[in-house]
Amino acid sequence: MDQQQHLDNLELVEKVRSADPAAWGTLTDRYTNLLWFIARGMRLNQQDAADAIQTTWLRLVERIDTVRQPESIGSWLATTMRRECLAALRRRSKLVVSETWDDLPDDADPLDDALLQREQDSALWRAFRSLKPRCQTLLRVLMADPPPSYVEVASALDMPVGSIGPTRQRCLAALRAIMSSGPYPFESTVTEPGGGLA
Repeated sequence: MDQQQHLDNLELVEKVRSADPAAWGTLTDRYTNLLWFIARGMRLNQQDAADAIQTTWLRLVERIDTVRQPESIGSWLATTMRRECLAALRRRSKLVVSETWDDLPDDADPLDDALLQREQDSALWRAFRSLKPRCQTLLRVLMADPPPSYVEVASALDMPVGSIGPTRQRCLAALRAIMSSGPYPFESTVTEPGGGLA
């Protein structure tokens, strides 16, 4: 499979069409993370995301011989994944998510670093959820580990490659502004939950 890691998409799809199992493994390794981040960006829960990813791969199995531009298989997968996510969202019953304070200690508990970190993380995620959906999706996809290439991000989010960096900067600036204007402003550096720099 190591030799196939270096194949371009066109060559890889040709090998998949000839029923090469190693090529399937390489293709799924190459794009499954991207599919997960699309699902998460569209706010699917773990089970719905897994179902949408499985269905996306099934669609490729069904249509592998009719994909018109095999060199753009990443775009095809991203588009199919977005459609499957939308279908999952339509099927899912309306779910109301409310924040609860049950996991916070009472006033008698002493403050410690872990509590402060959880409070900061909670404030960050509240601020994150107040961003425009497009910013939320872009930042979620860019936080992938390993990070997808800008070409993959552009394909997944249907946006020009050249606008990803500037849009990311605007989204992070908006997040910083929300965080600094909140009731408990934090330092000007926006951090990811767990302390990583965004």
